[in-house]
Amino acid sequence: MPKIELITEISAPINICFDLARSIDLHTISTAKTKERAIDGKVSGLIGLNEWVTWEAVHLGVKQRLTSRITAYERPLYFVDEQVKGAFRSIYHEHKFEVVADEVIMKDHFVFQSPFGIFGRLFNRLYLTKYLEKLLVERNAVIKEYAETGKWKMILNGR
Repeated sequence: MPKIELITEISAPINICFDLARSIDLHTISTAKTKERAIDGKVSGLIGLNEWVTWEAVHLGVKQRLTSRITAYERPLYFVDEQVKGAFRSIYHEHKFEVVADEVIMKDHFVFQSPFGIFGRLFNRLYLTKYLEKLLVERNAVIKEYAETGKWKMILNGR
């Protein structure tokens, strides 16, 4: 199974980083290039334990839907989202947060399985893993920007 491991350092309080990472609204902003939007389940605000969301987006020129559920949650240190329904055989995305020397270290552990057996594995190796990593890096850059600049208030006010 392909794995993507990312570390993002953020100069902001851990609670803000954690909440931005689970914000449906910020996720929509960070994935605007793929026209991603929440269409069912938790469609705005902060997603929590056992809640689910169905996303619709255009990836690789194809409109797709993916439903994920929060299956583990310990605020503000950890949460996991897992695919319940979608094009992949499986997706497991672990989000970890820790404070080190006045910075938050946000760690992503993203593991997925594509369908289509050997052809899926070949596609992962040639293209998909890099494509997904780029999406995650861009998303984390938006979380970092909002957390460090005070833009977080536009997303988290009224929480």
